[in-house]
Amino acid sequence: MQLNIREFSSKDASFKSELKELLSWESVSDVAVQKSVEEIVNRVRVDGDVALMELTNKFDRRSVNTASELVIEADELAQAAKRIDPALLSSLQKAANRVKIYHERQKQTSWQYEEADGTILGQQITPLDRVGVYVPGGKAAYPSSVLMNVMPAKVAGVGEIVMVVPTPDGFVNDIVLAAAHVAGVDRVITVGGAQAVAALAYGTETVPKVDKIVGPGNIYVASAKRLVFGAVGIDMIAGPSEILVVSDGLSNPDWIAMDLFSQAEHDEDAQSILISTDLGFIQKVKASMERLIDDMSRKDIIKTSLEGRGALIHVASREEAVEVANIVAAEHLELAVENPEEWLPEIRHAGAIFMGRFTPEALGDYCAGPNHVLPTSGTARFSSPLGVYDFQKRSSIIHCSHEGASELAKIASPLARGESLEAHALSAEFRIIDK
Repeated sequence: MQLNIREFSSKDASFKSELKELLSWESVSDVAVQKSVEEIVNRVRVDGDVALMELTNKFDRRSVNTASELVIEADELAQAAKRIDPALLSSLQKAANRVKIYHERQKQTSWQYEEADGTILGQQITPLDRVGVYVPGGKAAYPSSVLMNVMPAKVAGVGEIVMVVPTPDGFVNDIVLAAAHVAGVDRVITVGGAQAVAALAYGTETVPKVDKIVGPGNIYVASAKRLVFGAVGIDMIAGPSEILVVSDGLSNPDWIAMDLFSQAEHDEDAQSILISTDLGFIQKVKASMERLIDDMSRKDIIKTSLEGRGALIHVASREEAVEVANIVAAEHLELAVENPEEWLPEIRHAGAIFMGRFTPEALGDYCAGPNHVLPTSGTARFSSPLGVYDFQKRSSIIHCSHEGASELAKIASPLARGESLEAHALSAEFRIIDK
């Protein structure tokens, strides 16, 4: 199959503008969607379970009569784990354990230190009380998303984890439920879309209000998360999945072609980009893609994705490759090069970095250990993968001795009076020791 994928070079006079156009994306911009989401969220906020059931029946084509029909408790999750293929269950358990081991290294601990006058300063780390995890259930089922969103919350010590997942036409995916059991989800609510986000953010008679909502979803879910932020914490506003492969031209072109396919098959808006200093290698990869695509079960999605948002970029040097990689700030960055460790210090912006020729992004999606919930659409410039730190809070600790309070008051008082806040100044001055 011929692929009309975009090709350009850093030598082109229009390179910067073409790159900017390639990377432009706004994941939540549809005015009609936004209006619909606002109506859905307000309905659930006001009418609770009644609205939740009506919206679920409408959008998921179900016939729910009582809210209890939406709930799957922990014992039912355990039964689902027994129904799936034992080999698949074993893989889920092994993957969950690897994710757990990795995230245990991220745990933060409380700390304090004492100053000479006896004042104690520090930080107390506490887990969130309750978290809501959104798991997609429309076009495809993603048990890996269950593991990646739940395991760091469990490691952080979150008290209760509520998972929501849509079940169109009433179909419940046992693999997703098994993953919830393996990860330690407390209960599952079979609702999706903006109505699920609203229920988690504000609570209903059946769905408990949570402190934070994590997990990917479509434009309705993303719009709802943005709308409820403030009433509840959110992880991020995620755009389509993306991969940037940087190659020195020495890899097997079939491998690189399939790495690009691995993101393109997610959906039509996914983005796959190859950068190389070897123009001949780029053409080999393109030939591999055109030869391999006909055998792919999702070839139509892959083709649409590659032709709409993909690119093959030729750069003149390693320095240019690094510069472009940092501009792209990709969700997934593969350094398919010799000695990738030498490149690493120069990479400033990437969600996850896959090192060397034998580390495809697909391994990170499922079982390597690091989280696959990553910043998209260039947000790796300022944000990080989902982790234990997203499920912990930091509280400052200030415990002044009388002597310490007296000395601090001598600093605070002039500052408070400089801001014309007399009560602040007097509150501090009352602690000054008269000598």
